[in-house]
Amino acid sequence: MRLCRFRYQGQLSAGLLTEQAVIPFDSRAVVAASMSETGRELTESANMLDFLPTVGKHYALAKDFAEKIAALAPQARAAVSLPLDHVELLVPIPRPNKLFLLAGNYAAHIREGGGVAAERAETFPYVFLKPASTTLTDPGKPILIPKSSPAHVDWELELAVVIGKKGKHISEADAPQYIAGYTVINDISDRKYRPNPNRKEREKDSFFDWQHGKWHDSFCPCGPCITTVDAIPDPQKLAMKLSVNGVVRQDANTGQQIFPVAAVIEFISQSVTLEPGDIISTGTPAGVGHSTGTFLKPGDRVEAWIEQIGTLMNPVAAEA
Repeated sequence: MRLCRFRYQGQLSAGLLTEQAVIPFDSRAVVAASMSETGRELTESANMLDFLPTVGKHYALAKDFAEKIAALAPQARAAVSLPLDHVELLVPIPRPNKLFLLAGNYAAHIREGGGVAAERAETFPYVFLKPASTTLTDPGKPILIPKSSPAHVDWELELAVVIGKKGKHISEADAPQYIAGYTVINDISDRKYRPNPNRKEREKDSFFDWQHGKWHDSFCPCGPCITTVDAIPDPQKLAMKLSVNGVVRQDANTGQQIFPVAAVIEFISQSVTLEPGDIISTGTPAGVGHSTGTFLKPGDRVEAWIEQIGTLMNPVAAEA
């Protein structure tokens, strides 16, 4: 299933996402699919965690709903669908307890930045966090070029994992049991953020400049949906592309990751308890703007696509 949150005529809802439309968990779709009882329960909530494996209270109902909708004739399905240009898609998990991201998880990306990629056995994942409440940005909403540092804002297409149940000390072999699904993240980065240009340099300034450059408002677009784990049996076989103004800048596959999804979950869970709704974004491949001196500017349009999930589109605008 591809599950989404959206707003339609002022109402916050959840439903299924197709390439052209949203099929809401509402009474019209319920009647069409002959599922009145199922529908009443599905429309109780717009909280995506309720519909996701492994602990979502409405997961089984949502899956049954999706199967019945898929069995409808095209005309009947269209009758219960809302065209995408009629709805406002929203971040699937708007307030995760934790929003983790990886740095340097694709060898080609490390090399394009001038680094040397180590073998997996020789290193460990570099993990950082973003403030979810101010960086997570809805599909279609603008990436804001910050007034404080506008000249070197970059894109980073990433596969993100949504955790489905609580766990700690999770083994790589058991990690898939803790995954609810997958979404797309664009880890926007300010490559040359340098607070206080007249500062006295300290040993770790460059690291903190890099980290603080990840934290500007709007710097984590996410969506357009969550594809449930049962629909993606192997997250290491997904094609991914990012384009800016129609020009492809990143073209890769998740199989190129140094640390695969399950290994990342194992690593983080050794020190942090993972909880339902936590998001782990698994790093970006080669093709970022910094490698060619090409950066985002107001008026640009960024499209980040991952196979079996969909396209996350965001315009770019100047911060007010």
